Order: sequence, then structure tokens, then C-alpha cells
Amino acid sequence: MSELTSAAKAQPAGVTKRLSTLDRYLTLWIFLAMAVGVGLGFLFPAAVQRFNTAVSVGTTNIPIAIGLILMMYPPLAKVHYDELGDVFRNRKVLGLSLIQNWIIGPVLMFVLAIVFLRGYPEYMTGLILIGLARCIAMVIVWNELAKGDSEYAAGLVAFNSVFQVLFYSVYAYIFITVLPTWFGLTSNIVNITIGEIAKSVFIYLGIPFLAGFFTRLFLVRAKGKDWYHKQFIPKISPITLVALLFTIVVMFSLKGELIVTIPLDVVRIAIPLLIYFVVMFLVSFFMGRAIGADYSKTTTLAFTAASNNFELAIAVAVAVFGLGHGAAFAAVIGPLIEVPVMIGLVNVAFRLQKRYFKGEVSAAPAMAAAAAEACPPSEKLVK
Repeated sequence: MSELTSAAKAQPAGVTKRLSTLDRYLTLWIFLAMAVGVGLGFLFPAAVQRFNTAVSVGTTNIPIAIGLILMMYPPLAKVHYDELGDVFRNRKVLGLSLIQNWIIGPVLMFVLAIVFLRGYPEYMTGLILIGLARCIAMVIVWNELAKGDSEYAAGLVAFNSVFQVLFYSVYAYIFITVLPTWFGLTSNIVNITIGEIAKSVFIYLGIPFLAGFFTRLFLVRAKGKDWYHKQFIPKISPITLVALLFTIVVMFSLKGELIVTIPLDVVRIAIPLLIYFVVMFLVSFFMGRAIGADYSKTTTLAFTAASNNFELAIAVAVAVFGLGHGAAFAAVIGPLIEVPVMIGLVNVAFRLQKRYFKGEVSAAPAMAAAAAEACPPSEKLVK
């Protein structure tokens, strides 16, 4: 997801108003990209297919492959890999984050997928891929808006980045091809190998991970952290959104004729996603409080666990199953739902702070007002 280039500052403006123009209207941009893609596919199906054939090698669309790699590069270039030590020093917080991100999150999304999308195996696969991809980018934004612990957020993002490179392919194979058989979904099993997934993860996560890691390593040494985060990162951040929107246009153009006949499928996919984001946030928040973490760390744990790296889910779905597959379609719905829900959960965090962390420093009045504007009292998720 497109990166924000600076931390949120307390000022008399709403949460959404303090986002950059690109991020503020991200849901709108995604809707528009979907509409453009569907329109092209519906009006010019033959031309779209000829274009796809002309720029493809085997089942790989070359422009999309390049776009997916570029989409992952800015988030991974922004990760504070040097702050991993801060996370490891507090083993209780690290252990809880591991449980939330790599046990509870994947299992919850898997359960929601088989409950809501049992009869739609392709969508079910896409939803599972989203649940396995832990957030490494936009969580920094939600955490800052909710006044979470910035250092821990950076450290947990770095940890999740490394963990995904090492284990995402294993998780994907287990949750997509093995576990469904335990629930009688033998007819819905996706016939892929762990090698196919590992290859896709290396290309679309490993390459940008190495590029981002070494970019940060060399440029921080040469120019310093201040220049790197204030000059370099803002320049490359829009690449993520541009690549994402390009991918969405192409994906939806290939399914243009079909999508106009299945508009309710977006709602069908959105319902388990909405449940997932809210449940993960609340469960993780109260788990953090249960171990005695303060508000800032509890909030960081909650947002880190509730957010997802949909860029990776899209990349793997496209690489393994193809642009026109339902798994890729489902993966695209992820950010469509996540952005407005997370803005609302910032308000929930402030409400929970007032109720359970009264003795700690409270959110600035402007921040509370901003969250209230983003999610009015009548729409609050927690009362």
C-alpha cells in the first residue's frame, strides 16, 4: 500500500485529512481502477486479450510482473531493519506478536474463508493468501494515528518482513493444499506445489526485499537517516500505488465481461474481511492488555496483527494462479475494505484507551476529535 512519508501530527484536522491525497482517497482510486478495467474488458474484450497475449511469456504477463515487484519495493525500503533489536529485547511482546500474526491471524482468516466462501474455492484461496500476508507497510500509518509505540511498530514490521521471506511459501502450501482436506474440502484443493509458491515469493517478495534492504543500508550510510526518510522515501513511495492501480486495471479488464454479471461477489468477499479486521484488532488489543503492556505497545500489537500485506497476496495470487483467477480478484478486495475499517479502528483505540488506560497519557484532544470525525459516534464499533 502507498506509504506515508511522515508521522501523523496532532492538529485540528480529521484522520483522513492528515493523510496524503493519494492515501486519503485510496479506496476511491481502487474503485476507479476496477471500473476502468471492467469497462475496457467489457467494451473491448478482443483487444484486451490480444494485448495480454502480446506481452506475456507463458502464463506470465511481463508488465504485471515488473509492476508487482515495484509495488513491493517502497514498503520494504522503508522498513527499519536496524530496530529489530528493540523487539527482541522484550520477549513477552515479541512472543505475543508471533502468536497473533502467525497463528491467530492465519487460522482466523482460514476459518472465515471456509465458512463464508466454501462454495467459492478461488475466492477462498485469495482470502487465505491475504490472511497469511502480515502487514509491513500501512500499519505504520495506523499506529501513528492511534499514538502507538513507533519504535516497536518499526521493529515488528521488520520482523514480519524477514519472517514472510522465510516462511510465507510454507504457510501458503499448508493452508491452501493441506488443511482444507481436514474439513472435507477435497474437491476445492488447489493443485500447486510448495516449489511454485516459493518461486513466486522469491520473485515478488525476495527480490524487492533484498533491493529494499540494501537500498536502505547503503543510502543511510551515505546520506544519513534524515535524508533517507525525508527525501528518498517520499520520491519512491508513489510507485506502490501506481503499480497497484495498473495491476488492478489489467486484472479486471481480463474479467470485464464476467464481473458485470457478479457484482455481489465483492460483498461476498468483503463480509469475512470486515469481520477479520475487527476481530483481530479487538482480540489482539485485549491480549496485549492481559500481559500488562501499556497503551502504546498494546495498540501497536493490535494494529500490527489486524493489518495485512495485500500487495504480497496479490503478487502471489497473480503469479501462481494467473491474472484472471478468482484468488487474484479476492486479493484486490483486501485494501478496498481495510482502509476505511482501519481508520475507524483508530477511533476505537482511543475509546479503549479511555476505558482501560486512564492512568496513562491520553490522546491529544485534536487526535480524539480527528478519530471521531473519521468514525462518528453512531458508527463506533465499540461502545
